[in-house]
Amino acid sequence: MKELFKTPWVGPLIALIAVYALFTALSPETFARGLNLVTMLRQTVVVGIAAVGMTWIIVHGGIDLSVGSTVALTTVLVARALRSGMDPVQATLAGLAVATLCGFVNGALTAKLKITPFIVTLGTMSILRGAAKGLADEQKIDADPRGIDELMAIVPGETLVLPPIGVWVALAVGVLGALALGYTRFGRHVVAIGSNELTARLCGVPVDRVKIMVYTLAGLVAGLAGVLEYATLTVGDPTDSVGLELEVIAAVVIGGGSLSGGQGSVAGTLIGALLLTVIKAGCTHVGLPNWVQEILTGVIIVVAMAIDRLRQRAR
Repeated sequence: MKELFKTPWVGPLIALIAVYALFTALSPETFARGLNLVTMLRQTVVVGIAAVGMTWIIVHGGIDLSVGSTVALTTVLVARALRSGMDPVQATLAGLAVATLCGFVNGALTAKLKITPFIVTLGTMSILRGAAKGLADEQKIDADPRGIDELMAIVPGETLVLPPIGVWVALAVGVLGALALGYTRFGRHVVAIGSNELTARLCGVPVDRVKIMVYTLAGLVAGLAGVLEYATLTVGDPTDSVGLELEVIAAVVIGGGSLSGGQGSVAGTLIGALLLTVIKAGCTHVGLPNWVQEILTGVIIVVAMAIDRLRQRAR
């Protein structure tokens, strides 16, 4: 039992249950309804998927500030592709390919030129946002989604409301991401680099190759998040997802990830992402203004970081 409570994601899970119970008690008529639960899951999809990639990045000791811009650029590319006559599969693949390329560039600049990840991704954040605005002529692109929107459509069942396909996609990405991080050689290399890059290099870990692979895979899942964001909005919006990178990083930190590297779990990250959604939805249901939501989110992030520091000192 003691070992269970030492697991990084157990604390966030307890916090999630407590917060959900609190808002259920405060607003039982609406918050505890099945439709609201499915809606919260739906609202967590984009952040949750992008946060899986961010988990790999943070565990290996990096950071990515360009994820929000990547998501926005993907929505623009998918919308433009659909409007140009591509079918939904081609448009989706085009968006995923460009997002993956963006991740590869981040990894290559970080690994080969030895530029600090913060600086690299700060630069690409601006570049990709500008590219999205240029491709969209600084306006939203309306395009017939041709069924892509069904990925995020809530399905009414006979006895209960079923989650949209996007929720199951996010769950699948989470499972695959967790397996890759926890049970593969690639995952062990990621953790080793985040724990001590010099030691990992001396032990024969191909550090540069792993870094490039981490950022490339993170770009791919950010592109997938962008496709599902387009499915939600049904427009290509170059101004979308501003600040998304902060939510994604917060989800990883709340879930037990350490910005120092070497520690984190996909399960904890998804719990952290859902916790952020529950707080926002709960505050809305009880009538609290947005500024209260922001304060509560900030307090949770600071507390999570404080716990991380105390855990490191204890080690």
